[in-house]
Amino acid sequence: MSLINILRKKFKLDFFTTPSHSQKFFIFSKLKQFYKYDISETDAYKPQEALMVAQKRAAKIYGTKSTYFLTNGSTSGIVASVLACVRTGEKVLLWDESHACHLNAVKLAGAMPVYYKLVKDGNWGIYTQTTAEIIEKKLKCEKIKAVIITSPAYEGIVSDVAKIKEVCKKYGAYLIVDEAHGALYPFCDKLPTSAIYSGGDFVIQSLHKTAGGLNPTALLHCNLDIDVKNALEMITTTSPSYPLLASIEKNINFLNSKKGRGKILELIENIEDLKKNVQYCEFYEGDPTKILVKAPNLNGFELSEFLYTNKIEDEKTNEKSTMLLCGVGTDFKKLKKLERVLKKI
Repeated sequence: MSLINILRKKFKLDFFTTPSHSQKFFIFSKLKQFYKYDISETDAYKPQEALMVAQKRAAKIYGTKSTYFLTNGSTSGIVASVLACVRTGEKVLLWDESHACHLNAVKLAGAMPVYYKLVKDGNWGIYTQTTAEIIEKKLKCEKIKAVIITSPAYEGIVSDVAKIKEVCKKYGAYLIVDEAHGALYPFCDKLPTSAIYSGGDFVIQSLHKTAGGLNPTALLHCNLDIDVKNALEMITTTSPSYPLLASIEKNINFLNSKKGRGKILELIENIEDLKKNVQYCEFYEGDPTKILVKAPNLNGFELSEFLYTNKIEDEKTNEKSTMLLCGVGTDFKKLKKLERVLKKI
């Protein structure tokens, strides 16, 4: 029994359980269908067992020791990873400009943060990749229990995870990879290799960022025989959203299907065409699903404003460039509109 099939069944019971809307009382009518499928973990058809089976199936698809479904975003995956491998007083190495959850995870573990810095690319206004040399320089001087890196970065900069893993192994440190923006990587050869296959001990991916998932669905992949489940239970609700969990199962099935893989390839090809057709702008060569663009005679903020006046909202902007995030929901029509607007420049 899968989570998807559980929610497809019609319940013939009257539930005197949570959630108290009983699948019939719709306070927010626009979410009527969601209410209908919002069941409790105590309801029929053993949803907890179905979740366990779905996660084992996902681990087989990704080739991991274990994969866990997250309904509190990649943040919960980062926190659980640190709690699983770090003890009070031990040191964790992290980027000084990393996502807030990295430091929060260290604090929750009672550990001590040690920071590394990255060089900023002055032409694009973005930080460059994390290198094995940067990590080793710190590991030589400090006794580090775990290293957290972000790859890909928000703008699509990918680090050499395999080399970083070699360094971490040399010094006996766990490697946690925040791959929130790389959920499509395992399913297309035209994308960078996922950290799952490059040595990441823990790899966290956000399905809602590029893979078409609902906010805030995500995945925690573990390549070790270590008790991550216990760590997750410490920070996760005992009343999970089964519609969200079922959407994760469906999301993975789609990405792993011929249709899903074809959709990813089509997206990349459409973006490549856009870049070829817009000759007056400069595009950064990183993750092909991220359109990091510079326009002549406009700084990043001016370009962002120009796009917005033409009914296009970007994801992130700095003083030099603007980034437009794309995913499986970015269709040909939307990219063509972006192309027309950029050509106006």
